[in-house]
Order: sequence, then C-alpha cells, then structure tokens
Amino acid sequence: MIELIPAIDMIDGKCVRLTKGDYSTMKVYNEDPVEIAKEFEAYGIRRLHLVDLDGAKSKHVVNYRMLDRIASRTSLIIDFGGGIKSDEDLVIAFENGAQMVTVGSIASQKPDLFLKWLKQYGSEKIILGADSKDGRISVNGWQEESSQELLPYLKEYVKQGVRKVLCTDVHKDGMLQGPSIDLYRQILEAQPNLYLMASGGVSSLDDIVELDKAGLPAVIIGKALYEGRFTLKELTALLP
Repeated sequence: MIELIPAIDMIDGKCVRLTKGDYSTMKVYNEDPVEIAKEFEAYGIRRLHLVDLDGAKSKHVVNYRMLDRIASRTSLIIDFGGGIKSDEDLVIAFENGAQMVTVGSIASQKPDLFLKWLKQYGSEKIILGADSKDGRISVNGWQEESSQELLPYLKEYVKQGVRKVLCTDVHKDGMLQGPSIDLYRQILEAQPNLYLMASGGVSSLDDIVELDKAGLPAVIIGKALYEGRFTLKELTALLP
C-alpha cells in the first residue's frame, strides 16, 4: 500500500497552503500546526512532510521552533524542507527534530554540497526535492526555473546514491485537478528502485488509489485534506 504523508506548509508559524507556489494565494488553515500534527497522529498517520515556506523564500531555515514543537509533542517521523541552504541549516533541522530533510535548490545549484550531505548523513535522511515545471527543475520555492531536465537530473543523482525523491509538478500544486500520474510512471520506468513521493494535484481518494496502482511508494497530501475533499478518517481507512 502506498505510504500516506500529509503535509503542513508554514508561514509565520501558521499552517497555510499556496497555489502553484504563489505566495499571494496564501490561505491560512490553522494558527497552530501542532494541533494538526496531533490530529494526524491520532488517526494513525506516522509520517509528516513539514515545509518552511518562509525559509524557502528567505533562503535559510526560519520556522525551526515549530519543527521542534511538533517533534517534541508527537512521535511523527518528520521530513523537513524549505530554506536548507547551508551546513548550519541542516544541523538546525536535525537538532530540532527532523528525521529526514528534503533538499531541492542546493541539489540543483550546489551539487557538490548536496553530495557531501548525502555522503555524511546517508540516503535514508537526505531526500532529493525534484520539483518540476514543464519537465525542468524549479528552485528557490518555485520562484526560479533552471535549465536542467527532470529525467536526466534524476538519473545522475540516483547514480550518486540518492534513494528517495519528492517530486512535485508545480503546475498541479494546489489545483485539485489530479496528480501527474504519467510523469511519475515515466520516472519509475526509468528508475524502478526509487522511493518516489508524488506531490501536487491530489483531489480525491481515487487519485491516491490510482497512484498506488501506478506503483508509487508514497504520496504527499495537502490541500485536498484541508479543503475537505475527504476526511482524515476516510484517508486513513486506506491504511493497511
């Protein structure tokens, strides 16, 4: 069964969602992300994808205190992303309770530093954030596009030891119009051993079932849950 990973995106310590990464579309869903994390845990969720949107914009980790609060008040396995640009940022994330980190922009812009982290912390702790827009890698909170094509980019990093990838189709993010299943199939055909986390576009439980049928190991769930397209009870009924 596909692993269900709800997301909490943070701005100013609040749980928010954006559409296509556009900060002007921000909608606040809860003033205290700890409440949401505790609710996830109460329904049997084990993993959490925690995103520091302030960090992604500021290019350094900002919401580490909220990471610490969630990590200290739940037993969720947290992967943390957004604004991890330096050794110091990485240490801050791990010291405040992240078991894994998702690193995107640095992998694209400073591959030597990313590979140093991959070697130092291992492929279980370092997740490659490979966010895609029109088949190319997007960086810095999706504010910038690179010239790097997604599939060759992933192929090279898998050669270097990457085992976990979180891939968001930016065009799908927050749109509630279904995930990019064909894109994920292409990735898994090229890299069948990859632990690939699909992100963006999930609008219904049927979307999750389809991703499971396509062989996706995991899915990130965000706006559909917050907008009431399905309940936590309905979602966790899919758990084995």
